[in-house]
Amino acid sequence: MGKTPEELYDERERRVEDAIALRIPDRVPVMSLWGFFPAKYAGTTFEESMYDSELLMKSSIDTMVEFQPDMCDNPFPIRYLGPTLETLDFRQLKWPGHGCDPMNTYQYVEGEYMKAEEYDAFLFDPSDFMLRMYWPRVFGALEPFGTLPPIHTIISYYMGLISFSGFDSPEVEAALDALVKAAKEAKRIMIGAVEYAKRATDLGFPQQIGGVSQAPFDTLSDFFRGTKGAMLDMFRRPDKVLAACEKLLPIMLEFGLGAVRRGNKRVFIPIHKGLDGFMSPEQFDTFFWPTLRKLIVGLIDADLNPMVLWEGDCTSRLETIADIPAGKAVYWFERTDIFRAKEILGKTACIRGNVPLSTLSTGTPDDVRAYCKKLIDVVGKDGGFIMDASTVLDDAKPENVKAMIDFTKEYGVYG
Repeated sequence: MGKTPEELYDERERRVEDAIALRIPDRVPVMSLWGFFPAKYAGTTFEESMYDSELLMKSSIDTMVEFQPDMCDNPFPIRYLGPTLETLDFRQLKWPGHGCDPMNTYQYVEGEYMKAEEYDAFLFDPSDFMLRMYWPRVFGALEPFGTLPPIHTIISYYMGLISFSGFDSPEVEAALDALVKAAKEAKRIMIGAVEYAKRATDLGFPQQIGGVSQAPFDTLSDFFRGTKGAMLDMFRRPDKVLAACEKLLPIMLEFGLGAVRRGNKRVFIPIHKGLDGFMSPEQFDTFFWPTLRKLIVGLIDADLNPMVLWEGDCTSRLETIADIPAGKAVYWFERTDIFRAKEILGKTACIRGNVPLSTLSTGTPDDVRAYCKKLIDVVGKDGGFIMDASTVLDDAKPENVKAMIDFTKEYGVYG
């Protein structure tokens, strides 16, 4: 008699928890972030997944059931975004069917959405800066908010009440209408996410991520100053960069702590600019690692498990990033020397990864099995390892994804 969904759920959850705690589970866990793979596997377009919630639900559930990973990822918060993005006229992203081919994934639009001379305004009142300066630049529908008075000046009946007159314009009214429409669309994302989580649980699949956060420097660089702006700022205004990272730290921590109320301890943290190709080790030690470490430790102190995806090569940082509490975090590596990482981090962090997407996309199942065998033999030795691809599976061949998952289940047994 087969195991019940409840038994499978508990078994999978325990397997991953053992790996994170650097214990030896029954076998190596295996999972992935699917990206738009379910759409391609179902014979639909990436664009359809972004606009059709029922199709997204069906393709994601069907893919999960077919491939049987140890944990699933919820597609709604990161893929069912089309209606909300269009309502707001979002300018920081091109997406399938909106600036990109219907079968191409997201393309981020770099820009200095915060000017160099605006650090002080951001540091003084981040929320007011977001509403009146940042939102009008990244959301075309909210551009009229740039005419509003400073929100922090509206305090009481004789301190700022008259400033509400700034809201009295057809343009601001239209922006507020767009905001209400976007709120309704965003609620549909939330409803879909809740329903997906319930269906996955009923089928015996835990969700691998309970919350998302980001390194403060990445938030500053990715969304506000842009890569070029942030890199120049490290030389021209280093004190402002450090102050902004410290200002962002509690906000990023608040994002991650949302996992507590969701009852899922794992917090996903993608790393973009703290890599070997973006900054020197000295810059990493000064601008990137201090606030990232505070974020990681803050989440661990709240009994959460940071799941840090190093999206690139960070081999030169391995000794530095080992300075965290042991048995509490996952370091997921894309192009870092994962075997060297095992040597340095094996007693500190669970290691996740890193079957190359190039192999999964252009190789054969035998190529995949050979790489997975080496990972299990070396990185999986004595536990503390989760098998995964190097990144999301958009372009992977189904037969290769199946080879990665099935081989890990067959060969990656301990004892």
